[in-house]
Amino acid sequence: MRAALICGLALCVPTFAQTASFLEVADRWADHFGVARELVRAVIEAESNWNVRAVSPAGAVGLMQLMPETAAAFGVRNRFDAAENIRGGVAYLAFLLKRFDGDLRLVVAAYNAGHGRIGRAGLHYRNPETVSYAQRVAYLYQQHRRDLRK
Repeated sequence: MRAALICGLALCVPTFAQTASFLEVADRWADHFGVARELVRAVIEAESNWNVRAVSPAGAVGLMQLMPETAAAFGVRNRFDAAENIRGGVAYLAFLLKRFDGDLRLVVAAYNAGHGRIGRAGLHYRNPETVSYAQRVAYLYQQHRRDLRK
């Protein structure tokens, strides 16, 4: 899926139509992998704010901010391809849900900090960035949950 972005002042924002298209892809993969749609939407919003060209200082790329190792592990060849990125990110969420027995606190923390680190520390992991990230995803999850019930 190619996306033309509205760019200015070094900020690129997807158009409404592109975001709607990304939502459809996200929902399709969420259903395919058995991951709650609201979780996938919350993670994408927290990670990239729906910016397909987002790149973090750590090297995470795309809508779901996949690191190279995670992308490779889940068969993503082009992290900038929205559909591939979403598929890989949702597959990773499904893996984390199984690994952490559905505990969304641990799943979200692991998505941010890495499943090895969270697997060792569990809820005792107190990195401020990860704590803030988990709180943001929880808030967005509740927002998307309400939106999907309408």
